[in-house]
Amino acid sequence: MNIIVLYSILTLAIMGLIIGILLGIASEIFKVEVDPRVENIEEILPGLNCGACGYPGCSGYAKAIVKGEAPISLCTPGGPDVQEKIQKIMEENS
Repeated sequence: MNIIVLYSILTLAIMGLIIGILLGIASEIFKVEVDPRVENIEEILPGLNCGACGYPGCSGYAKAIVKGEAPISLCTPGGPDVQEKIQKIMEENS
C-alpha cells in the first residue's frame, strides 16, 4: 500500500477515536434527568397522542400529572382503568 493511503487511514481512525471520546463525555455532561413517574405514566397511557386531555400528546400529559398541573381523569380514551393505574403510581412515589 501507498504510504499516503496508510497515513489517511490512520488519521481518520485517530479522529474517529477522539470524536467518539468527546461525544461520550458530552453525553454525560449534558444528561437530562427524567422523573421515573413520567416514564411509568407514559407506559400506561394509550399512546394515541389525541390531545383529548388538552395537552400535546401523552408525554405532555404525563409531565403535567407529575408536576401536579393536571388531574388524572383527563385521558378519555384510557378510561377508569388508566386513572386507577396512574393513581397507584402517584401514591407509590409520593
